[in-house]
Amino acid sequence: MKQTLLATALAALVLLPGAALAQQVVRIAYVTAENSPQASQARLFAEQVEARLPGAFEFRFFPSAQLGNEQATLEQLQLGTLEMGNLVTPMTEADDRLGIFDLPWLFEDRAHVQRAITGDLKSEIVGAAEAGTSTKVLGIYENGFRHVMSPVAITTPADMEGLKIRLPGGQVRQEVFRMLGANPTPIDWSEVYTALQTGVVDGAEAAAYGFAGSKLYQVSDHLSLTAHNYAPSFLVASQTFWSGLSDEAKTAFAEAAEVIIEPSFEEAATQDQIAIDEIATEAAVNEIDFIAFQAAVQPVYDDYIAENGSEWLDAIRAAQAE
Repeated sequence: MKQTLLATALAALVLLPGAALAQQVVRIAYVTAENSPQASQARLFAEQVEARLPGAFEFRFFPSAQLGNEQATLEQLQLGTLEMGNLVTPMTEADDRLGIFDLPWLFEDRAHVQRAITGDLKSEIVGAAEAGTSTKVLGIYENGFRHVMSPVAITTPADMEGLKIRLPGGQVRQEVFRMLGANPTPIDWSEVYTALQTGVVDGAEAAAYGFAGSKLYQVSDHLSLTAHNYAPSFLVASQTFWSGLSDEAKTAFAEAAEVIIEPSFEEAATQDQIAIDEIATEAAVNEIDFIAFQAAVQPVYDDYIAENGSEWLDAIRAAQAE
């Protein structure tokens, strides 16, 4: 009798509205603002997971380095104290081969990028990034083509001479700017506005949405559309979080990461143009002499091949011809 009453009570409890299983909270951190491709990717991903597993997860977004810079975010992921992040520099520094994304003028356009990072090379890129960071890579998307804001218009390599340019890091990218005559200066993104304002640096290198989101056009007069390199973003999960997911959830996460590739690239292109248009209302925008710049940095390709071989470079160039 007691067992029957207990079973009845438990059944009634399960039927109560407040007795539903609690949603699993998933925090996604990134250092860029809400106008960035990384923010869009996180949102699109969450929407697709929700479509597959309604009500199972509560996604919370932490833009603008609310949980720390990229290195701090990576460390939290490695410790298992953060579920997910959308990272750039720590991932491309995880393996020397990933320095390929810092090679200047490697990609012709977004279509070329998309073919390269979603094709046969993808598994090798993912493997290198995962091994170097101890994270689970769910997808590779866009962080944008990168340009330069400075006090003068940059149209030829000579215009770079002596300029202190903020860079996020990356040995290859720093070497590129040295070849162009600039003085690369690694500074955390959160400090760039003040660094430009006080003259700690003369200019900064970033994607257009980064310049617009941080309103760097208030402290820098020229945007030179160098498009010198393309930076991918990596949507990653903590291995601790990932290993605790059910097989059903892992499948939903993997499918969501795959299905947002196309819309994420489309949205990134739109955001890029909106950012350039915003900057143009306050600062001068100019094109560059691509041929002169490409000739000046050819040695960096030779160095990369000598250290890492040409396999990845050949694959990316082959994707351009498709």
